[in-house]
Amino acid sequence: MTDKRGLLCAFGAYFIWGLFPIYWKLIQQVPAVQLLGHRIVWSFLLLALLLGATRRLPELRGPLSAQTLRTYGTAALLIGFNWFVYVWSVNAGFIVEASLGYFINPLLSVALGVVFFKERLRVLQWVPIGMAAAGVLYLTFVYGRLPWIALCLAVSFSLYGFVKKTAPLASALGLTIETGMLFVPAAVFLAYEDWMGRGAFLHTGLGPGLLMAGAGVVTTVPLLMFASAARRIPLSTIGVMQYVSPTLQFLCGVLIYGEAFSAAQARGFAAIWLGLIVFYLEALLSR
Repeated sequence: MTDKRGLLCAFGAYFIWGLFPIYWKLIQQVPAVQLLGHRIVWSFLLLALLLGATRRLPELRGPLSAQTLRTYGTAALLIGFNWFVYVWSVNAGFIVEASLGYFINPLLSVALGVVFFKERLRVLQWVPIGMAAAGVLYLTFVYGRLPWIALCLAVSFSLYGFVKKTAPLASALGLTIETGMLFVPAAVFLAYEDWMGRGAFLHTGLGPGLLMAGAGVVTTVPLLMFASAARRIPLSTIGVMQYVSPTLQFLCGVLIYGEAFSAAQARGFAAIWLGLIVFYLEALLSR
């Protein structure tokens, strides 16, 4: 039987991620690079506090191998890049294109599994992957340019998942190391911006200041909820629920912030959505 707590954790994580556009729009006056710095700094402090409260900090004191450091260093760069592109795209008015990235991400993860982990796909599974690829190519033609925001988000998060698959430590410990590696440069950058008179924290009012500090909470909580869900429920279930997030992001962009969504774009998205439906129906029927 599927674990109900696991289902709630998974839904909670994806629901929070789906409403991210609303959160970042509330502080869109803050430069994206500063928001990235706050996201890193406050996430690290919160994770360190959680590990201290659960008496797990001693687990970080042991020597880490060079391979482990390289793994988490690569993961830190990928997730930092992903966070920056997402925050910038939301506040620049590209929520719909950003949501497209997270629709593409699962299928790109499948491709990585086939190429690097020698995972085999059934013949019919190639059909939805082809449909999704066709949708992306069509959207590229419609946009008149490569949908680079979506591709940057999809590629960086897929590669992040690929790196994390080989990571040796538990999720909370690994995320603490990743944010810890980025903490010093992020803190130094924020201090420099404040010294130069460009810092937004505590200079734009109490509300924005609290939202900037809260970036650590909204970043860390869904990641920990997702980690808990992954241990409790099947990956196939997690995969199906994953589309709660980009669907909500898409709806936020179109219905709340009035981003343009033409009939031509609808056809491209429809090809991707149909591909996803076919992919999971095939997986369900094959069982």
